[in-house]
Amino acid sequence: MDWRYSNLTKSILVVEDEEAISRVLSAYLKKAGFQVTRVADGRAALESFAISPPSLVLLDIMLPNMDGFELLKLIREKSSCPVIMLTARDGINDRLAGLDGGADDYMSKPFIPEEVVARVNAVLRRPSQWSDGSRKRHYGSLFIDFTARAVFLNGAELSLSPRDMSVLLFLAERPNQICTREQLIEFVWEMDYEGSDRAVDLSIKRLRQALSHWPTSEGEIRTLRGTGYQLWTT
Repeated sequence: MDWRYSNLTKSILVVEDEEAISRVLSAYLKKAGFQVTRVADGRAALESFAISPPSLVLLDIMLPNMDGFELLKLIREKSSCPVIMLTARDGINDRLAGLDGGADDYMSKPFIPEEVVARVNAVLRRPSQWSDGSRKRHYGSLFIDFTARAVFLNGAELSLSPRDMSVLLFLAERPNQICTREQLIEFVWEMDYEGSDRAVDLSIKRLRQALSHWPTSEGEIRTLRGTGYQLWTT
């Protein structure tokens, strides 16, 4: 089963201060079917990220106002959104700094635009690999311990079936990202599942009931009609 949803549902945030490079990347990504937002500095990137979290960030290291490493750190404090670093510097220290800081991939300039698109697709096919080390996250009054597979709301542990727990953890590892039914079936029910994707909808319904006391001001499970689901968080 090909779980990848259409590129038209995927948005790429290009953070690049060189106008020519930004335009070329945008043109090739749009040709590949992606929605693209272009910004030229770190502050604008943070504003764009807050308004509309992208599916992936293409992030230049040398930026005005704040460099790419600092911006990557700020992104990682609140999101596991995939990030590919772009730089004219190809030193091993920069590469290690980016990868150690939570980047999913690293490309040196000059690069071939078609390869950038291929790398973007490859990263988006991966399950999220980033974690904060402790594997624990707070979303307001909702607390999730990924390692222990335990969820607490307002200090009380929620009783979830193993499969519903897996669905919630899958969404929670990708906050503000769109997850399709096909993705959930492949990673939760596994590829040999032959039942209806209605099972995903029923699991989401049960999770919403379990999270009914979670304030919507802090987050909620949203339905993206015709696309899938999203654990939206502030």
